[in-house]
Amino acid sequence: MANEIPIETSARHIHLCREDFDVLFGPGKELTYKKELSQPGQYACEERLTAVGPKGVFENIAVLGPFRNETQVEISMTDSRKLGIPGIIRQSGDTEGTPGCKLIGPAGEIELDHGVIVAKRHIHMTPYQATQFRVKDKDEVFVITNSFERSLIFADVVVRVHPSFALAMHVDTDEANAFAGMENPTGVLLKLFCGHSSDLARLADELRSGINRL
Repeated sequence: MANEIPIETSARHIHLCREDFDVLFGPGKELTYKKELSQPGQYACEERLTAVGPKGVFENIAVLGPFRNETQVEISMTDSRKLGIPGIIRQSGDTEGTPGCKLIGPAGEIELDHGVIVAKRHIHMTPYQATQFRVKDKDEVFVITNSFERSLIFADVVVRVHPSFALAMHVDTDEANAFAGMENPTGVLLKLFCGHSSDLARLADELRSGINRL
């Protein structure tokens, strides 16, 4: 259907800046292309890294290309607990005040003082698609998942609009495990108030008071 949004699971991964890549894999090395991702220009690499926190370790974490201006580690809330660091939910690129971790590569290691985030769930779309859905960049919306016997509503889903984007909603592994049951899950965008989770509580209060806005 035209109004369905593909939902993709984003497992833990790492974006590297050139400087950190040289330390971890050696000067003169380059990212090794493995496969294209759904967003144009983004790709998975053959390179893998180990992330170390105060309480745990994750090995063989995928590196994604191309290079970024700043190194960023994206994990789930469950991952953050296993590493022993705070799970800070942020949009990609918003890393100020976030925790860090140690990254170990085949040629060296670095100690990040920030840059580890739990990615805020979001939808990529083009400006034309945003017009169709009647939303704009940075809007927050609700998305109802289409999943066999485990459907749910996601609140606080950020809309990200750019001409180069391909339509897709990205959730982490924790979120996907909450509803997944289909090979190719989809969702439907719901414009209800402003899309914030606090609005659901307000709606519930209004319904209990006898006010029905639906």
